[in-house]
Amino acid sequence: MSQSLKHYLQFKDLSREETLYLFERARIIKDKFKRFETYYPLADRTLVMIFEKASTRTRLSFEAGMHQLGGSAIYLNTRDSQLGRGEPVEDAAQVISRMCDLVMIRTYEQSIIERFAQYSRVPVINGLTNEYHPCQILADIFTYVEHRGSIQGKTIAWIGDSNNMCNTWLQAAELLDFKVNVSTPAGYEVEPERAGVVGTSHFEQFSDPMDAARNSDLVTTDVWTSMGFEAENEARLKAFADWQVDADMMRVAKPKAIFMHCLPAHRGEEVAAAVIDGPQSVVWDEAENRLHVQKALMEYLHVGRV
Repeated sequence: MSQSLKHYLQFKDLSREETLYLFERARIIKDKFKRFETYYPLADRTLVMIFEKASTRTRLSFEAGMHQLGGSAIYLNTRDSQLGRGEPVEDAAQVISRMCDLVMIRTYEQSIIERFAQYSRVPVINGLTNEYHPCQILADIFTYVEHRGSIQGKTIAWIGDSNNMCNTWLQAAELLDFKVNVSTPAGYEVEPERAGVVGTSHFEQFSDPMDAARNSDLVTTDVWTSMGFEAENEARLKAFADWQVDADMMRVAKPKAIFMHCLPAHRGEEVAAAVIDGPQSVVWDEAENRLHVQKALMEYLHVGRV
């Protein structure tokens, strides 16, 4: 490898300059993909994908992306490996990282991926943890840039649960200089320490979701019950009942505001069908862009700047 070892465990692990570089690389790599141009910077390289949490988009985007970069991807589920039988994470990291070039992990506690990275000889990428979802926010911001230009100085409305997506939006706002208006039900507010943010200059909390959405450039949300919190589903359905992103909420946002959702979505719960399937929604571009930003990320972590 041509650079010192870098991991991508949180959005703030890369600098503003590095993140903007990734967006530019993603644009170029996406353009090559659309023109059916062969591009193999990771020929003969191997990505190991470790899943403790199930996924559609994460597996598909990383596996297809690695193939499109000329490499191969190996899927490991913790149920089918020694990790699921009590092998220490530290031991698994030392063995796995000797046999591949990149590792992507989708798991529960952030501490698991941090322990793995500490003992890994190759770059480790966070494919999702309870605390953060950096690859998704990379894709979301890249999608915003494609549709509306620079996100700097813009206002993002986060409606719903202060989950891993919300935490990562807050980190991104500090890094890229935009604002997040957060509205959650009482008892589900942002915890700045858990979010990993330094101050409160880039986000504001609102008790009324309509106030959070007002004059925003982007309205975004996620399921009310994230993976691992299923036992709370009934209580959450009651608590979040007034936090659905609907046509009225989109109307108070700016006229050119767009809507995002990382998917899978529950129409009639966190978002109205008229919004997610309507003209302001960019969710399908957003989903596809996971593929392109992750290709840029894998290229950068493995070979550095091109």
